Parts: sequence; structure tokens; C-alpha cells
Amino acid sequence: MRAAICDMVTVARLLNLTLVVPELDKKSFWADPSDFEDIFDVRHFIDSLRDEVRIVRRLPKRFSSKYGFEAFQMPPVSWSNEKYYLEQILPLFSKHKVVHFNRTDTRLANNGIPLSLQKLRCRVNFQGLKFTPQIETLGHKLVHILQEKGPVVALHLRYEMDMLAFSGCTHGCTVEEAEELKRLRYAFPWWREKEIVSEERRQQGLCPLTPEEATLVLQALGFTKETQIYIASGEIYGSERRLAPLRAAFPRIVKKETLLDPAELQQFQNHSSQMAALDFMVTLASNTFIPTYDGNMAKVVEGHRRYLGFKKSILPDRKKLVELLDLHQNGTLPWNDFALAVRQAHEKRMGQPFHRRIIPDKPKEEDYFYANPQECLCEGTGCEDLLDPRKSSKLQ
Repeated sequence: MRAAICDMVTVARLLNLTLVVPELDKKSFWADPSDFEDIFDVRHFIDSLRDEVRIVRRLPKRFSSKYGFEAFQMPPVSWSNEKYYLEQILPLFSKHKVVHFNRTDTRLANNGIPLSLQKLRCRVNFQGLKFTPQIETLGHKLVHILQEKGPVVALHLRYEMDMLAFSGCTHGCTVEEAEELKRLRYAFPWWREKEIVSEERRQQGLCPLTPEEATLVLQALGFTKETQIYIASGEIYGSERRLAPLRAAFPRIVKKETLLDPAELQQFQNHSSQMAALDFMVTLASNTFIPTYDGNMAKVVEGHRRYLGFKKSILPDRKKLVELLDLHQNGTLPWNDFALAVRQAHEKRMGQPFHRRIIPDKPKEEDYFYANPQECLCEGTGCEDLLDPRKSSKLQ
């Protein structure tokens, strides 16, 4: 959501167009009825970007469907560059006056975008998108409660029902659960892949770590029973049964539902995006951030933590971890060797500065702009030293 909004502001600036405050998707798995102004401070959004883009809350009446006007709808091509928008999209406005982009995820390229526009993407993300006062107040309270109890590890445990159904990952699930997840996948037409071999996907590193796997990885990384772990997630699939090993190894596990009074969370119930905003605030403030899957939220948090001073983010190499976990669990790899191998595999995956990896014509496989917005992380002569050009890689 954040990335798409940043991209659309940037496209509006590039084409010198007025942007209508974005509508949010209400048809997804979560069926969240939240509007933009329920999550973000809309007045701040408009005012803070006023010198770059004209943003209005709604379309003028003459362009309203109530008056018989039908906006031209289309999805821009994914990962498009400046030339596409100038040559293919801008002429549409002369003919239609209003164009409704009905898909806005990953519609702007990671690279090859003018520096001024890359910096605008960051400005929207880091300054223009501020949560509502209600979310900010409760989020700050949550952070304060955690920090009073010592250092915090935010574990983005992406093990919710929708994630497992979409990805086809059922490792550790019962036969009945695997069938339930498959039925859900077939029920959502926009999840295109239907027949998925879970174990193949897992071996490729394409599955989220299970709670049991996350437990072993955290222990291998040196976290102990004294570590305070905040679980940033929705409802874990399999609930307490699946969380039991994690809770046994790390008794100081907490989540927003256990730290706050139910009455405080009442206004956010059944609004998954608003609940996720609270988790987002904790993941930014935490001492260490560990995502068990590199989805959109994890990538945006990773990039934001870089912006906040390259705060420690341990980014699991899931393909390597699956290999090590299987060797350890079948008795081939003793614990000490397993733990050492896990630590060695992640020495350079701690959120350190480095150049984004560029893969020409393969934007899905290269590094995501919002995970490492390097153009916005430093200025001046020391930048190249900080990013260390020797770590830059360009694959052909």
C-alpha cells in the first residue's frame, strides 16, 4: 500500500497531473473496509507534498459518476519507466481528462528513474505518509511499553492463512489443513497459481519459515530465553498449537493483543490494515527486525530501517536455511555446526549498506527500490564509501 501510493504520487509529479487521494482495495482476502483517511493523516499527506504535487480529496463534481461521467480505467504496465508514462500514459489524459489506475502495485521501475523522482518516492514514504493520530498514539504507547522492558526483537512471523494459501506452503500442516488452504487458493480467482507442490517451493526458499523453523533459527542466531520478542502478524495459522515451540524457547514473547487492553484495540478490530500499521510502528522502533518472509511489508520495513540509520535487520536466506534445517533435523548436522552455519550465512544479511542489485529486464528478481532506497540514504562525498562499490553487483 505504501509503495503503491509513493509510486502514484511520483507518476503524478512526472506527468504534472492532479492526484486524487487513493482509494484502497476492499476486495482482497482481508476485506478491510478502511479508507485512506482511516489509516493515514490525509491533511498532512496533501499539505506536506503541496510543493511537488496537487492532491485533492475527491474528483470535481463534473467528473463524478453521479453526473454520468465515466472515468477511463486501466492498469499501468508493471515496472514501467519514465518513457512509458510520458509516451503511453500522458496522451490518454488529453482524450479522457480523468484516468483511473485500477492496479497500482509495482507499476514503477526500481531503477533508471531520474534522481529527483527517486527522492520524491522517499519523501512520500518517509515524510508524507503519516498514520492517523489514533494509530500514532496507540503505536507510540505500544513501543513505550516494549522499550521499558528492554531491547526488542520484532519477528514478522508471516504465517497467516492467506500467506500459506497463496504460496502453497504447507510444511508442518496436517493433511486437513493443507486441503483447507488449497480450497481457499481455488476460491480466490486473482491468485493465479493453483496446483503447487509445497516441498518443491520450500526447497527453493520460496516459503515463509514456519514457527518451528523460526524458533531454531532464532536460537542459532544467539537469542535466548531472556530475549523479548514482539510478534508482528495477524492470526497465526494453527494458532497456539503452532506457536508452542516458539513460546517454550522464548517465554518473553508478546504481541499487541497481550500488551494492550482489548478496549484500546476495539476500534481497530476487523481492520487488518490499521492493525498492521501498529505492527509497522513497532518493527521500525525495534532493536532488531527479522522477517520470516520477504513480502511487501518486510521489504518496506527493511528500507525504512536503512533510512533510520541502517538499523539491524536480519534478512533470512530461506533457501540456505531450509537446507541447514533439514540436515540438522535428520541428525546429519549437530547443533553447534548448525548454529555456526546459520550465523555465517547471515553475516552480510544484517541490513548493512550496499548497492541495489540490478538485473536488466528482470525487475522481479532484482533488489526492490523500497527495500534499499540508496538514493535517499546518504549525500555527499562519503556516499560511495558507505555503500562500498565492491559490493555492487550487476547480473547479466
